[in-house]
Amino acid sequence: MSTTRPSATPAFGQADLSNCEREQIQHAGSIQPHGALLLVRKADGIVVQTSANASDFLNLHRNAIGCTIAELGGDLAKHVLPLLTSSSPNDVSMIRCKAGRDAADFDVLAHSPSGGGLLIELERAAPAVDLSKPTETALRSIVASSSLRGLCEQTASIFKSLTGYDRVMVYRFDEDGHGEVFSERKESHLEAFLGNRYPASDIPQIARRLYERTRVRVLVDVEYQPIPLVPRICPLSGQELDMSLCFLRSMSPIHIQYLKNMGVGATLVASLVVGGKLWGLVACHHYVPRNIPFECRAACELLVEAVAIRIAALESVAQAQAEISVRRLEQRMIEAIAQDGDWRAALFDNSQALLQPVGATGGALLFEGQVLTAGEVPGTQQLREIAKWLDGRPRQTVTAFSSLGQEDDRFSPLVSVASGLLAAPVSNTPGEYLLWFRPELVRMLTWGGDPSKPVIIGDNPSDLSPRRSFAKWHQLVEGKCESWSPSDITVARLIGETVSDVVVQFRSVRMLIARDQLENITYQVQTSDVPVVVADPRGRILMKNSQFDAYLPKGSPPPEQLESLAEYFVEAGEARRRLRELVDFRRTWRGEITMRNAAGETISILVRGDPVFSSPDRVLGIVLLFTDITDRKTVEAAGRDFQHHVIKSHRVPGINLDTKADLVYQRLYSSVIENAQLAVLEITDGADKSRMVRMLASVRASVDRTTEVLDRLIRRTLRGTELK
Repeated sequence: MSTTRPSATPAFGQADLSNCEREQIQHAGSIQPHGALLLVRKADGIVVQTSANASDFLNLHRNAIGCTIAELGGDLAKHVLPLLTSSSPNDVSMIRCKAGRDAADFDVLAHSPSGGGLLIELERAAPAVDLSKPTETALRSIVASSSLRGLCEQTASIFKSLTGYDRVMVYRFDEDGHGEVFSERKESHLEAFLGNRYPASDIPQIARRLYERTRVRVLVDVEYQPIPLVPRICPLSGQELDMSLCFLRSMSPIHIQYLKNMGVGATLVASLVVGGKLWGLVACHHYVPRNIPFECRAACELLVEAVAIRIAALESVAQAQAEISVRRLEQRMIEAIAQDGDWRAALFDNSQALLQPVGATGGALLFEGQVLTAGEVPGTQQLREIAKWLDGRPRQTVTAFSSLGQEDDRFSPLVSVASGLLAAPVSNTPGEYLLWFRPELVRMLTWGGDPSKPVIIGDNPSDLSPRRSFAKWHQLVEGKCESWSPSDITVARLIGETVSDVVVQFRSVRMLIARDQLENITYQVQTSDVPVVVADPRGRILMKNSQFDAYLPKGSPPPEQLESLAEYFVEAGEARRRLRELVDFRRTWRGEITMRNAAGETISILVRGDPVFSSPDRVLGIVLLFTDITDRKTVEAAGRDFQHHVIKSHRVPGINLDTKADLVYQRLYSSVIENAQLAVLEITDGADKSRMVRMLASVRASVDRTTEVLDRLIRRTLRGTELK
């Protein structure tokens, strides 16, 4: 008896749960039976591949293969022929037209697949439905949502009302890919799934990528019999037809079995894509077969884009609020240096200012052999051991652990106060860190089935299916804190960088106060990641570190006076004036200025220049810190470009509807643009600049997609009027 090793990339329908992550679901080779599929060669408009039901679906007397588009009847050719030359990959066209021997009404989706040709999907047209008013109301409520929880609750209610499915869930993914039912609306007799968690393996990576490409997917009946493609291999490419964007594409048998095990009869799933990544899903379940009209699906796509934009905005608002608290903390430390000659007390005089922005229950600063703490923390010796352990790990701006004891057994006894750790180095000196702690969170997680038993094998070894029991399964989690969120980590990085800057300034001050410690302090400043220049009271440069030297043109003589730095700035006159005021009048310099770096590139610099006083009438010297804010300026420019793009590209179109309909569609356009513009303002005000360009691009793509869908709805309304 021989055995066959399962394929590394199993074909559609040939996967089991050991390799379903790699099942080629985009090569389904079949469709759901409530529609028909045609692949047309662009060169001559001849049908070369169809679903097996195409001829019957169109009530033709002959095989659809070999027909020209014109021979398929109705006015299909009038609408489709222009797409043979204009359709681009990923560009899906929505059409209502007549086709077939009886010239019946059909809803049509058309796009150009990767293997060539034009792929046409047809569904029998349902009576036209005007969803403009509920869609406008929904958009207004989405824009008005001021919290993530409230937005998701509103979204579940909107989709339940709009689609009529028995159950609607907003499903959110965590950093490990596991999903949680974050909000839910359901019929009263159904069991609640709210709060249930499902393992990442329930949604394979290939499926997640397709969710990112196609925002709305519908399964009409889990008991459907797939309609195969004829021929199976695409004549244009010689390969399986790429059905990634096909609305009618058959779903994986494993996914179908999964739904049957849950007792689900039909589904609609809409993707929430935030910042270019799959944030979550709006999952609609019905317990008998259900299809919904074309207009409703288009409205779902429009609304899910609006929700994704709002999520991006709300997450950015939270970041911005946290950044404000960080800046206040920085200001208190700077004032403390000026008044008391030290900054550490300011960091700990209000423990909540240090702990609350990252949701920590304890914090500690290890600096120059001293330990300062706030809240619940391990003992001093244990803190030193943690710092020494961190020294032996790769250096990062922030190190985060949810289960410190799992990383090193020595720290397991600390679980009650320090199961979770965030660590940010405050200098390049070993053992100097800012630490935050969280205790273990002993909690019972509710899973929709035992996540450790995803497969049940029956008497037949090939009888593999997903979990057959979806009874709630409870898991006791110990030794682990509540996971640090990406926002927590970003804020910790900001605080760490701020303290690191203050450390550089503080040590620069002490260098001026204690010249006998010059060699040691110089090392501290020279190895800092922050560009710094230190001068005496007359402006003679005493020291500059290598980070600042990297800004200077190669081969240029080293500057000796602060005023000579002006020539390196684009606005040399303004820089010279500010440097003179700093030296002559002891006037602090805070501002943005541009300079050309060693590579000749123009970069934006934030300057912080301060005179250092030993007493009200005696100045020891001057410290200047420089921060490259080019990325931030790029983000701000991207925001302005986005606003210009919105104004230029998305003006309310002129439409020939009656006055009442015209006003409704103008309000819909206004709601879409208002949501996007609000999101951009909130995103560009956030803290994580490295993420903002991607977030703005995602919002811009969502606006383009949303307004395109709205345009289609308007044209659909116009077309529906013509067909009456």
